[in-house]
Amino acid sequence: DALFERLGCEYTQEEFELLCFEFGIELDDVTSEYEAAKAMGVKEADLATLSRRVEYRIDVPANRYDILCMEGMARALRIFLGVEACPVYKRVSGAAESNIIKMTVDVDSTSPIRPFCVCAVLRGLSFEDARVYQSFIDLQEKLHQNICRRRTLVAIGTHDLATLEPPFFYGAEPPDEIEFVPLTETTKAFKGKALLDHYRSSPETKHLKPYTSIIYDAPKYPVIRDARRTVLSLPPIINSRHSRIQPHTKDVFIECTATDETKANVVLDTICAMFAEYVGFCVETVPVTYVSSDDEFSNSKARTVVTPLMTTRECAAELGVIRSTIGLSETELPDDAVCALCEKMQLAPARLDTLEGDAAVVVTVPCTRSDVLHAVDVVEDVAIAYGFNNVVEKLPPTLTQGKPHRLNALCDLLRDEVARAGYCEVLTHGLCRTDENYDHLRLGADGHLLPGAPVVLANPASEDFEIVRTSLLVGILKSIGSNKSQSVKDGLRLFEVSDVVAQDAAADVGARNDRRLVASYTAASAGFELIHGLLDRVMATLLIPNATLAQPANFYLRGKQREPTAPRYEVTPVDSPTFFPGRSAAVTLRRPSSSGDDGTADSVEVIGTLGVLHPDVLKNFDIDFPTSALELRLEPLFEALVGGPV
Repeated sequence: DALFERLGCEYTQEEFELLCFEFGIELDDVTSEYEAAKAMGVKEADLATLSRRVEYRIDVPANRYDILCMEGMARALRIFLGVEACPVYKRVSGAAESNIIKMTVDVDSTSPIRPFCVCAVLRGLSFEDARVYQSFIDLQEKLHQNICRRRTLVAIGTHDLATLEPPFFYGAEPPDEIEFVPLTETTKAFKGKALLDHYRSSPETKHLKPYTSIIYDAPKYPVIRDARRTVLSLPPIINSRHSRIQPHTKDVFIECTATDETKANVVLDTICAMFAEYVGFCVETVPVTYVSSDDEFSNSKARTVVTPLMTTRECAAELGVIRSTIGLSETELPDDAVCALCEKMQLAPARLDTLEGDAAVVVTVPCTRSDVLHAVDVVEDVAIAYGFNNVVEKLPPTLTQGKPHRLNALCDLLRDEVARAGYCEVLTHGLCRTDENYDHLRLGADGHLLPGAPVVLANPASEDFEIVRTSLLVGILKSIGSNKSQSVKDGLRLFEVSDVVAQDAAADVGARNDRRLVASYTAASAGFELIHGLLDRVMATLLIPNATLAQPANFYLRGKQREPTAPRYEVTPVDSPTFFPGRSAAVTLRRPSSSGDDGTADSVEVIGTLGVLHPDVLKNFDIDFPTSALELRLEPLFEALVGGPV
């Protein structure tokens, strides 16, 4: 009812569901507090106090933070329906220098734990309507669970400005020096560590328990105080009861502390923009000054940021790209219509221009549309505004037939052949630890088939995923070690065909992929001859003969004549740290010179290794039985087979 009241129109469920679809969102369910609780098995006596008011549960895209509350959803739909124009947000400062609210950040103490802070003030915001207050709280909670990543990146605090004395100070202090009455209590004050212990053990505050681990073990806790040293909040845990929002609150002070300044600005802009409609779309700015006792910092890095930013930016998309992507002609989607459709999606104002000589539309992206990052996002919004149901189905003007990449097709055939040889295919993780990739295999940085440093993850989620593997042996040996319940009585045969990656300065992306085949045989005996036999089978399948075997002048392999200059493979004994001494070999691909017997040396390339694994390698991967392994590069074999590059 509240949504329809804002839209100025009543909708049936079917009509509203169609409106949601046209706008690019989905009506997930129609329920009420009473019905939802009843479905969960709540006792009848407890249901009497619950509202039977109809509630729509709407599934929205994860990056559309501007429609996570009633105000944002209603505004977006009204603009989409053409009932309302896109608002213009105004940033205002205090009336006089003495009235300007300021925030000072102590860089020295906050840098190790939560270095950024952004602030704003909404004046004249009334919470006498309980629905406004509930929407205000709900938006903060949804942002906390979404872009704030459960408060690890950003934590929001809102306060009654009338209860506070500016200016404000943000720093980090020892837990025992922080004492205040939290929002969850009425009179009892807690010190920092004691408060977190209370939240970890109290059933009444179990919703706060997951956040306590963010700062629990830190030597200093972040805290915000006013000029009287009154505590406003202990981010990212709880606000102070002293500055709590109440129905009579008129002026709201908003602060967001963060480990990611960009996300903090997005969160603050979103909250201000959503509730600025109650205060004439005016938001009062707060200068945030970062200070430090370090002279070098003061001279080179000291800064003042006036927040909220509430900035707009322009984004251009070629008209030809828009039409071709959606599947429309210029007649179906005229230039002026593109501008109108963009403005329906809050990308206003929009104008026609040129982009590198081609006709384009240039839209103004408001502070609420942080999801618009690229021209393709503009294309998507135009398609939504045009209506997917309005796009006429057409046969494509050209007929094309897809087919697999030649290397992928070859790998599929090899998988079949290796499986027929009795090997079971596995698919292992492409990421691994650095020591697994090198130390566990007893190899140095240059010991792998593919030279080059590994691709290192900048921010790995776990120590188990530090780098991209440069050898498939790591994955298959971890699989053997993790499957001790598998019988090796008749031999455990495993194989994988996949990619490894190494850095390459000559590549466009700074790294290159290399397709490999790896196979292993585990049993009471090493079975080196079985792995060697698999290598011979693979080469015979690829029509590549063994160079060490005498061949007649007109050599035929599987009915196909091989030229004297055709590539051949060799198995050459080598000593590799990964394998048992005297029980390892290198697989080389020999390409005879094309000019015959003119004395030109043959081209020889190492394309693989095989052998019985060293006992230390078996111990590192927790393997109890002797194991033989083969690792083979497939791209050189593909080039030898087809006579050209991949």
